[in-house]
Amino acid sequence: MIILLSCNVGGLAAQQSQFPNYQIQEIASGLNFPWSLAFLPDGSLLVTERTGKLRKVSGGNVSEPISGLPDIYVKGQGGLLEVILHPNFSENRWLYLSYVIGNDDKNALQVMRATLIDNKLTEQQVVFTVTPFKSTPVHFAGRMAFLPDNSLLITSGDGFDYREDAQRLDSLLGKIIRIKDDGSVPKDNPFLSDTPDAANNYVFSYGHRNHQGILYDPKRQVIFSNEHGPDGGDELNIIQAGVNYGWPVITKGLDYIGSRISPFTEYPNMQQPFLDWTPSIAPSGMAVHSGEMFKALNGDLLVSVLKFKEVRWVQMDDLKVVGQTSLFKELEQRIRDVRVAPDGSIYILTDSDKGKILRVLPD
Repeated sequence: MIILLSCNVGGLAAQQSQFPNYQIQEIASGLNFPWSLAFLPDGSLLVTERTGKLRKVSGGNVSEPISGLPDIYVKGQGGLLEVILHPNFSENRWLYLSYVIGNDDKNALQVMRATLIDNKLTEQQVVFTVTPFKSTPVHFAGRMAFLPDNSLLITSGDGFDYREDAQRLDSLLGKIIRIKDDGSVPKDNPFLSDTPDAANNYVFSYGHRNHQGILYDPKRQVIFSNEHGPDGGDELNIIQAGVNYGWPVITKGLDYIGSRISPFTEYPNMQQPFLDWTPSIAPSGMAVHSGEMFKALNGDLLVSVLKFKEVRWVQMDDLKVVGQTSLFKELEQRIRDVRVAPDGSIYILTDSDKGKILRVLPD
């Protein structure tokens, strides 16, 4: 492993704590747009490349592509996206992958589970496909998180040209979806109907644009999600079952040509963002830090940022934001994902065709 940098940190805004001096180690390089990272029990890593490959990283060595993936549509923002492990992975060996299927005219986000034996996926099972299919290669979302009951949350983007679908319960675009770990419908979802396969059975929350980070915070017992607005209006939200988060009826962002998307920044029965980022920062992955190894971060959020090439440290006092600090800007790299390892070290993925896995440790 190579020590890249040793740094100290100043603040973006007033903050309660100072981030300690740190060093950054290079764990792996030469990855083609790495998108997501998972920690295996044996200390090795799984990493997805958006361009369609899943690899294992162990002892600094990057494996050949793991076989057994489905056909993946790679274009625009589409490709192989998230990898996460079942909470009982040590017993059942299930891992979950989100990816895009189809073609230019008809594509969709899909989620599969499989087991990993040596360098091959086996027992593949498709557990969910977002409908309706669409004809745009953008706004797939694709982040996932398990809840304490082992149900699975899946973020589904609005498809860009289909943004009105985010307000329709008969469409799964622009939603957070909740399924059981086998893909079936949880009986306590908020919009259940008498029709077994109806889209609204799977909807957990709606009115979303393109949410790039989601996690369950066990300490606060809440779900956090971030999402891209258009030109402005990026959001951090606390997700609750059955709640409408407003897109595209309410937003603080503008269309990319400068026009107003909506005259409303608030509307009855639509949730205001927990935190608004205007101008946009382009949030991507997200993690909550328990304070192991970095005591100053106890309970705080880390948000990887594409536009400003940083990790944003969102400092929290229970459920109140008390400060924000820019971290790791010296890398001068778009950051696609941020994860907290079991030992409390911080892992980040750089977003390029020569992407890296980096590990941050106290100096």
